[in-house]
This record gives sequence, structure tokens and C-alpha cells, in this order.
Amino acid sequence: MTEIVESNSEVRTVLAIFEQGKSELGKIIAGQTELIEQAILTFLCGGHALVEGVPGVAKTMTVKTLARFLALDFRRIQGTPDMMPADILGTSVFSLKTSEFTFHRGPVFTQFLLADEINRMPPRTQAALLESMEERQVTIDGVTHTLDDFFTVFATQNPLEFEGTYPLPEAQLDRFLIKIRVNYPSSAEERTVLERHHAKGDSPQFETLEIAAVTPQQLIAARRELHAVRVEPDLFEYLLAVVRRTREWPAITLGASPRAAANLLIVAKAYGAKDGRDFLIPDDVKQAALPCLRHRIILKAEAELEGFDPDRVITDVLAATPLPK
Repeated sequence: MTEIVESNSEVRTVLAIFEQGKSELGKIIAGQTELIEQAILTFLCGGHALVEGVPGVAKTMTVKTLARFLALDFRRIQGTPDMMPADILGTSVFSLKTSEFTFHRGPVFTQFLLADEINRMPPRTQAALLESMEERQVTIDGVTHTLDDFFTVFATQNPLEFEGTYPLPEAQLDRFLIKIRVNYPSSAEERTVLERHHAKGDSPQFETLEIAAVTPQQLIAARRELHAVRVEPDLFEYLLAVVRRTREWPAITLGASPRAAANLLIVAKAYGAKDGRDFLIPDDVKQAALPCLRHRIILKAEAELEGFDPDRVITDVLAATPLPK
């Protein structure tokens, strides 16, 4: 890793954050390397992430630990069917002493927001996050409040439960930079989980373990390096070919949007920087395609009946798209 950093000084900070992040989060999270990398990648890209997985695979713990590693102000909201928009955004309260309304800020006024089980929130409450995620601002009672430049939303959901849930609409899904799928750990990783719980006793308090955090200056520098990754004209054409092919693919009824193309570009650049390069290659686009596009396409009913899922279809699209010469 030292050789890569020395020969690619243009992405030195990005590399350092990824390596430190995997090391520090690894003190608490056993395995789940892809989850950790994609979570760090999401923040450095300046986007938001939807984290999907069955209960008990460290989704929430990873997000909370990432917030500690980034040294950001952290707030958490727990999705419930009776949650109202004011529970997220805040509300104006009338004071009898001053005879004036005072705005009480909600949890959205933070740097790092965890929306746990977002699909348990009713549609009206889910929509309350749209403006904050897209424009990093909140408008309440006609007054616009600016959010922090680091404002990031990580939302979790369980793919198996349907009772009492409200699937996210396409407009909401499109606001998420990537969708991270969290799988079960390997046998060795799960053994490590058990050993750590055994070593901690009856009440393991992993949140108390020390985490060496990065500085705001490092985060700003890493974002600057990531955006400066070079992209040759042929790579623009290849990326666009992938996105546009989703709109005409037989198994897809709704393809990726122009926003998806822009998001795919920045995520691909992040994969390139993570691998120690300050330039883009086709493999970066391929790595970025699944997490960036899987939540943005809608399959035809007959394709789903035949056993297709978004990941398989996107893989087919990539295989059918000619590589740049």
C-alpha cells in the first residue's frame, strides 16, 4: 500500500482514509469489507446510501461506527408507521412568554443522519427527506434552513418484511447515491463475532471502543482528490452507453435516469481512487454499476417471474456493452 500511495500522490488522502477506515471499523465490525468500503465511498462522494439486509448483519452498528470514524455530529431516527414529518424536520412552538413562535430543530439538522428502517415511515414522512437529501436544505413555514455541507443520510431497510412497511417510491430511491446490499458474514467472520462477544462478557459495549477518527481537513482534501480523478472521452461514452442501454433493455420497464449517469460517474471515480489511481478505467464503471443502478431500474413482471433480479440484469447489460478501444 505504501508504494501505491507514493506513486499516486493525487489520491493520497483518499487512500489513507480508506485504509484507516477499514482498520478502525474492523475493530468493531467483523468482516463486511464491501459494506465498510461502500459506506466510506458514499460519504467521500458526497451522497447518501440505502443499506438493505436482514436483521442482525451489523447494518446499524456499521453506520454508527462510521459516524464516529468521520468525527461527525450524529443523529438517529427510528422509522415507525405513526412518524410525522415534524418528527424529522422540527416544528414551530408558540411561546406564551414572548407571544412568538420559536422553531425547534429536528434530527435532520445534523451532519450524519441514520434513518433506521426507513420503509416503516409513511410516505408523507419519507417525502420530508427529499429536499434535505437533494439540496441540503429544509423549508419550514416558508423559511429555508441550510444544512451542513457534510450532511449525509444513511437509511436502512429489511428486504423481507412487508407488514407495516411502505416501499420507497422511485423519486426517493433516486436520491440515494448507492444501494448497499449486506449479506451474511462468512463462517470465519461469524466466528470472530462470537469470540468478540465472548471476550466482552454478558454486555458487550462495542460503542465504547476507541476509534481513531479522521479530521475535517482530511475529508475535504479527499473529496477534492476524488473529483479531480481524470476521465478520458472514451470512458464518458462507455458510461453513457451502459446507462442508456438500461432504458432499452428487454427485461427493464424503467431504465436509469440522467441523475443515475452522473452518480455512476462519481462512484466510478471513487473506485478508481480507492484502487490508487487518479484516472478512470472501464473496470471502475463495472464495479460502480451494481450499487449505483440496482435501485434505479424497474424490471418487467415477466422478467421477475423468470427469476431475474436487478443485479443479474445489470450484469447482462455490462456484458453486452462494448468496451472502449
